[in-house]
Amino acid sequence: MFGRTVDKIRLHQAGLLPAYYNFGHGLDVRLCRYLKIDYKRLCHRVSEGGGDEDILQWCYQNGRKPDEEDIFVFNAFMEKRGWRDDVSHWVNEQKQKMGCPDRADIQTAFDVHDFDEHRK
Repeated sequence: MFGRTVDKIRLHQAGLLPAYYNFGHGLDVRLCRYLKIDYKRLCHRVSEGGGDEDILQWCYQNGRKPDEEDIFVFNAFMEKRGWRDDVSHWVNEQKQKMGCPDRADIQTAFDVHDFDEHRK
């Protein structure tokens, strides 16, 4: 998820992020809160260059570095985001917009992103 967030920031800064993308909200901001990094500071750091690993290390130094248990809990939470929770309506809205309202296999925010970005 971190790499996807950084990629979106880079695309936005290059003027290549599609207008319909949720930039600086949702999962991106949740990730920043988890790392205790302000989203705008992350954007500024990305604009300075460097690889994903360099930027992640910067986040650890300027925010927090989660331990293995924190990472496990966060990943488990994020993998289920949109499945029977307060984001379920968003998942259904996105399925409508993408023309696949009957796709039972799209149940989470990650499923929406994978479908939209042609991953599986």
